[in-house]
Amino acid sequence: MVNDQNILAQVNDLVAEEQELRGRLQHREIDESEEHRRLQSIEVQLDQCWDLLRQRRALRASGGDPADARVRAAGEVEGYLG
Repeated sequence: MVNDQNILAQVNDLVAEEQELRGRLQHREIDESEEHRRLQSIEVQLDQCWDLLRQRRALRASGGDPADARVRAAGEVEGYLG
């Protein structure tokens, strides 16, 4: 079962991975193209996590069931303008 704490834990894991990648690049353990490719994936996953948390909070605030929130497709969350 997904809950806010699980989502926040996923965010923390992704942020840690992002920091690790930057460190590995700095120490020349990976090249820029590998770092860039993986960072793009991490950014999309982070956007999906934050979107899911916003959905859950909005449902909760409006009297809905936060369990009704769903992970949206990458193209949808990446297409937000503001």
